[in-house]
Amino acid sequence: MPEFILVNPQVAPFVAHLQLNRPKELNALNLELMLEIKEALIQLDADPKVRAIVISGNERAFAAGADIKQMAGRTAMDMLKIDQFSTWDSIRKTKKPMIAAVSGFALGGGCELAMICDIIIASETAQFGQPEINIGIMPGAGGTQRLTRIVGKNKAMELVLTGTFISAQQAHYYGLANKVVPIEFYLSEAIKMATLIAEKSPLAVQLAKESVLRAYEMPLQEALYFERKNFYMLFASEDQKEGMAAFVEKRKPEFTGK
Repeated sequence: MPEFILVNPQVAPFVAHLQLNRPKELNALNLELMLEIKEALIQLDADPKVRAIVISGNERAFAAGADIKQMAGRTAMDMLKIDQFSTWDSIRKTKKPMIAAVSGFALGGGCELAMICDIIIASETAQFGQPEINIGIMPGAGGTQRLTRIVGKNKAMELVLTGTFISAQQAHYYGLANKVVPIEFYLSEAIKMATLIAEKSPLAVQLAKESVLRAYEMPLQEALYFERKNFYMLFASEDQKEGMAAFVEKRKPEFTGK
């Protein structure tokens, strides 16, 4: 059984909830916790009863960063051998949409984990930042790359080089958070968003997610070609036939993921 996470595979129809559960450490991301997240996501990704995944911490912290005590005495060779970022790479490859429900601190690795997710719902208390510079290092799990692509070079440079935090409202302004809600609604709002996505065709959602992510990674013409292939591929699915028939017949579609 996982020690540092809680998993509810059916918090809502076709929606799973993965909760980070190291409250005394503000959900600091040690190696064991990250491995549990990786393994849980692999299982949820393979579960046909799950179509969307909500990832949260608690009201006080989504995750306040990496576990510095676990890292402090290590050498460069130690870090290379541990290869901790292979776990992050596996999380990034999750095919199903992931919605981060963020309250309190989302700092360092916590901010990076939120940015790996596809949508971020933030409580009014959320604070985002990459404060690694304050302890003599820099972001290593995508903070300099994803943050730059989301908020732009100048703001990313400010956050990474000063280590300062931004509020939920600022995160929304810069496009980091999709929505900001009162603290009592942040988790239910994320589940609501996940439920809305889970009602769609799982195949269409997966290929649409892939296509949006390729917009970050490819030149425009290559990304357009990738999008077009995924578009054509969906016409081989039963969900496409059902979705279009339901539209013509003015009824709600019943998608099966086939």
